[in-house]
Amino acid sequence: MTAVDSRPRAGLASTPRPPRTVRQVVSGYLALTKPRIIELLLVTTVPTMFLAAGGVPSLGLVLATLAGGSLAAGSANTLNCYLDRDIDVVMHRTERRPLATGLVSPREALVFGTVQGLAAVAWLTVTVNGLAAALALGAILFYVCIYTMTLKRRTPQNIVWGGAAGCMPVLIGWAAVSGSLSWVPVVLFGVIFFWTPPHYWPLSMRFRDDYAAAGVPMLPVVAEAPVVARQIVRYSWAMVATSLLLWPVAGTTPFYAGSATVLGAAFLLESHRLQRRVRGAVAGDLPAAALAPMRLFHWSISYLTLLFVAVAIDPLLH
Repeated sequence: MTAVDSRPRAGLASTPRPPRTVRQVVSGYLALTKPRIIELLLVTTVPTMFLAAGGVPSLGLVLATLAGGSLAAGSANTLNCYLDRDIDVVMHRTERRPLATGLVSPREALVFGTVQGLAAVAWLTVTVNGLAAALALGAILFYVCIYTMTLKRRTPQNIVWGGAAGCMPVLIGWAAVSGSLSWVPVVLFGVIFFWTPPHYWPLSMRFRDDYAAAGVPMLPVVAEAPVVARQIVRYSWAMVATSLLLWPVAGTTPFYAGSATVLGAAFLLESHRLQRRVRGAVAGDLPAAALAPMRLFHWSISYLTLLFVAVAIDPLLH
């Protein structure tokens, strides 16, 4: 385990607040919620609801669940930005975030994130059910307290275990429809759990210097590239195997099985290609710039989206 013994604070106290227009303030608050991450989370929620319903769930229930899930994710992401504001000013990738630029104050972000979280739990309790609300609260607390406050700055396993928060939408979606949990959403949870490292580590490889400067021990910071590539391949295989497990557990049709097989094969091919490029760079056959880890990062988003589209379509074929 690698310890990070200090938090970079440079630039926070001296960052003046720029003049703000209403449009800038609204954009700043929206940016704190990280809308692109929320979109990806919702992509996994709706198909899970289709699977739980064995067809098309109630539109009102879907909208209520998405609204509550968006508030919960927005809360977690906003509080993450609040807690990480010191390192965001150090990293080029995040230096334009609202707290880093002073567009939104830390107090404003803290209040905004807290209100979103309370609203999410209350909304889901009233419009969906208590289990969905409890799972949403658990996801917020896990992402903020376990990942952001405990794991992120202390261990290269941060994204492995911290990524569990991003798996919660499938449990929430299933609970919203059924009012309970079963092995089916647990398998879907496992797919996203094993997907997170090969999704995030290529991004960490690309911005390795940023994380190193901020003192965040992402695996590419503390381990050599061949080790990172080997771990990416291992998690990719585990992800594909788990995705295929859904076929017997959920009783899906051959459509899902075929889709998961083709998409999984494509993912494995891309992960092995990254490993070969890393080996080539280490051997001196390729320049470091040729690693192109973002190819796998971008493909991982397409993979997860398409896999869950197959999850949504499958119950309609029964």
